[in-house]
Amino acid sequence: MKTEEVHFFSEGARLSGLWRTPDDGTGPYRAIVQGPGWLGLKDAKLYVRYHEALTAAGFGVLVFDYRGFGDSEGPQDVISPPGQLRDLINAVTYLTTRDDVVADAIGVFGTGGTGGGNAVLLAGADPRVRAAVSQVPVADGRDWLHRMRQEHEWLAYLADLDADRRERAKTGKGRLVHPREEIMIPTPERKTTTVKADVDDRIPSAVSLRSADEIMEYQPIVAATGLTTPLLVIAVEDDATTPTDHAEHLYEAAAGPKQFILQRHTTHYAAYDRYWTQVTPRIVDWLDTYVQPASVVVRSASSRLTEEIIIMDVAQ
Repeated sequence: MKTEEVHFFSEGARLSGLWRTPDDGTGPYRAIVQGPGWLGLKDAKLYVRYHEALTAAGFGVLVFDYRGFGDSEGPQDVISPPGQLRDLINAVTYLTTRDDVVADAIGVFGTGGTGGGNAVLLAGADPRVRAAVSQVPVADGRDWLHRMRQEHEWLAYLADLDADRRERAKTGKGRLVHPREEIMIPTPERKTTTVKADVDDRIPSAVSLRSADEIMEYQPIVAATGLTTPLLVIAVEDDATTPTDHAEHLYEAAAGPKQFILQRHTTHYAAYDRYWTQVTPRIVDWLDTYVQPASVVVRSASSRLTEEIIIMDVAQ
């Protein structure tokens, strides 16, 4: 796999990306775009083997840092899901400008909380995206933040958000908080996992509490409702980090070709390794099937969509 550093612009901010392509060949390639997962960066080791599998199948892969993250320009004191969606749309546009990309054969892969949710948002917002893969996604930001907290903690949190809004209205300044401690609350597994250890020390450590307001309005489930773009959703059973029913709701809401994979007898972070050999070929196959130029049209003779549920068990 060859890796090239690239840059493109999103609403005036210069974003930094990696363009990964097969070792042999010059393209043009069908392309996959990826924005990192929650508090992730483009060069995380976690993503490399997915990209190796995709480039081995003949795809080009663009992964980039959202505005304000990693090597990209932009304010580092806010996490803005609407801004991240605009970054993804501009990443698709950038891909269409490249001579080594088949401009009407672009898909999206997203993994890890808002990474998975953003893949659904992009598929709903941009008709240029031919297919989507959403791995362990968040479907409803308000519900996600709520379920991390006991009810008394949630009510206190809502009061804190309201107080911060009032302070911003009066003074123009609000509280800065650590995004992993005071927006998302880490599970015991997150505190001990090394899955993202290579990038953890480079994420913003102080963001505006108003970021929580934007996450409360985060609604990939709305984008999924009636979605006709082919959608593969991957979940972990009894997931304590991104609730399993968020993935289920996204799958159920979609109206186009769809597939749901449930990984059992594992946990959110352990699943990346445990089911790597079973899940990754299905990701590649899904994108290989549906990320095709617009001149290729596939119609079904059935009046009903075929739904396939695959359970990946520990015995496999």
